[in-house]
Amino acid sequence: MLSLIASLHVLGLKAKERFLSDEKGATAVEYGIMVALIAVVIIVAVTLLGGNLTKMFTNVAGQVPTTNP
Repeated sequence: MLSLIASLHVLGLKAKERFLSDEKGATAVEYGIMVALIAVVIIVAVTLLGGNLTKMFTNVAGQVPTTNP
C-alpha cells in the first residue's frame, strides 16, 4: 500500500513539473526569431541585388525589338 501511495505521489510531482514547465511560449518565440532573421536576409538580398536586376532588365528591354503599328 505504501508503494502505491509513493507511486501516486511521484506521478503527481511529474504531472506538476510537466504543467509548470510548459515550453510552448518559448517555441513560439524561437519561431518568431527565425522568421525575423529570414525576413532580414530577404531584405538584404533584395537591396543588394535590386540595382543589378534593374540594370539587367533595362539592358534586356533595350535589346528587344519594338514594332510600330
